[in-house]
Formats: sequence, structure tokens, C-alpha cells
Amino acid sequence: MLRIYSLAISIVADAGKAAVAIAKFDRDLARQLRRAAASVPLNIAEGAGVSGGNRRVRYQTALGSAYEVRACLDVAAALGYIDAVSDRTKDGLGRVLATLTKLAT
Repeated sequence: MLRIYSLAISIVADAGKAAVAIAKFDRDLARQLRRAAASVPLNIAEGAGVSGGNRRVRYQTALGSAYEVRACLDVAAALGYIDAVSDRTKDGLGRVLATLTKLAT
């Protein structure tokens, strides 16, 4: 399993907390954030269990979902639904994105 798996789980927890606040204003955005956040570790785990091109596809899917998480959080902050995301979450998401970019390209 990739070392970023536990980091991705931590991002799911942070995204879940943000989704609770976002849902007060926009339930669809909150649902989208939850789905995208859950997709990251799920696809990391699936990628670890397959080989060849399927592995890369799973990591590409996880990468796309990680970008979607970042966009959801950015949109929610821009709309005033949540405060800016913590530096810890931003840094963790950055590490996940960097690792997945290397694996998926």
C-alpha cells in the first residue's frame, strides 16, 4: 500500500467535517465533496491490488478525485460556506497530488 494512503484517509476526515458545514448551504456540493474524498483512498487501495495498466488507471482516477476535493473546498471557501482550509489539509492534499501525479503519468 502506498504511504499516502493514511494521508488520504486523514483528508477524508477533514473533508467530511467540511461537508457538514457546506451542507447547511449546498447539499449537492457537500455530497460531491464526500464522494470525491472517499474515491481517493478507495482508488489508491484498488490500484495497490492490481497490476499493469489497471494500476495506473486507478491512480489516475484517484488523482482526478483529489483535484476534485481541492476544487470543492476552494469553491466552498470562495462562496463563504467554510473558512479557508487548514495548512495541514492543504499540505496533505498537495503530497497526495504530487505522489499520484508521479504514479499516474
